Amino acid sequence: MKKKRNYTYRTMRDERQYGLYWYSALWNILRPLLVGLGAVIVVIGLVYSGWNALYESFLAPVNIENRTDVAFEVESGQSLTRVANNLEAAGLIRNRTVFKYYCDFAGMGQKIQAGNYFLQPSMTMQEIADQLTRGDGNPLVRNITMIPGWTLEDFAARLVEDEVLESSDEFLALCRSGSQFSDFYYVADALATPNAAQRKYLLEGYLAPNTYEIYTSASAEDIIRKLLSQTERAFPADYQDYAAGLGYTMDEMLTLASMIEKEAKSSDFAKVSAVFHNRLKQGMKLQSDVTIHYVTGVRKMSLDNSDLGTHSLYNTYENAGLPLGPICAPSVDAINAALYPDETYVAENYLYFCAKDPESGELYFSKTLQEHEQAVAIYAPLWKEYDQSRGIQ
Repeated sequence: MKKKRNYTYRTMRDERQYGLYWYSALWNILRPLLVGLGAVIVVIGLVYSGWNALYESFLAPVNIENRTDVAFEVESGQSLTRVANNLEAAGLIRNRTVFKYYCDFAGMGQKIQAGNYFLQPSMTMQEIADQLTRGDGNPLVRNITMIPGWTLEDFAARLVEDEVLESSDEFLALCRSGSQFSDFYYVADALATPNAAQRKYLLEGYLAPNTYEIYTSASAEDIIRKLLSQTERAFPADYQDYAAGLGYTMDEMLTLASMIEKEAKSSDFAKVSAVFHNRLKQGMKLQSDVTIHYVTGVRKMSLDNSDLGTHSLYNTYENAGLPLGPICAPSVDAINAALYPDETYVAENYLYFCAKDPESGELYFSKTLQEHEQAVAIYAPLWKEYDQSRGIQ
């Protein structure tokens, strides 16, 4: 019996020792984990406190409760540094350096737009930067487009329609005389031509077709100068030298190109040019309907005797040679065609053309008057129907 009690005692002692062993082992495992977790919590607390301090000092809105609008202007050409300085001085950001670095890092530094803004002290730095890059809704620039084949009156009407100009009067008056633009050598040359004062608009044909960016505050004169500056690119010096070799001036080539622009689709430009060149060489009147249209202001396919008898130096039925001046803004393609007519049509001496279906713009070319008259007899009824469909008698 005694021996059994000793066994029981040792068993209980061993069990206590075993339990203490596992408790100690578990604690040895958990203790570094708990210490690490505590350290992480402390670090997070420090980071959070540091971030709050940083945010409150540099990044937070100046006054989250203040929603009062503050007028703020970004002038054209101002640097990001100057904008940041002005924002801090206006009490809209906490730190100009942080704002500048933020904009640079976010790729906004070059996107801030000039304008007049209303900002609030309650806005975040990001909200302010976003608004300055979106603009104030009143852009400094806009686009205008001169379409090939447009007259100056067409273009002026579009400028008024698009509210670029309040009225076309000043614009057309400047284009009519052209005298204020004599510093452009080609305008000076046009002013020196015979009967220049009788032109409907001296600058007709000289405002190069293209899309242009202009300031929203641009005046009529500013717009004209902008377009004139492109003319030399559309008709460069080598073109002028080539035209001179053919016996023509730049003004005469622009005049011929403007007729080509109005008479045909671009695919037929060179063929129409060949007909005009052949007729000019033979001293024939050009008899171009589009020169009548320019005088009357009506695009009429079937011309009658009263149209053909219009007394004007633009009327190529009444006057030999080229008309008084250009009748529209010619495209670069039309200018190229005027300089380089279709060689085959020149060699084969094509002298006539007429419209087929007015809707398609397709032309029929003839070498002889008899062939031309036969074509006219076929297609003339279509011209009359077209005029009638548009209410033109």
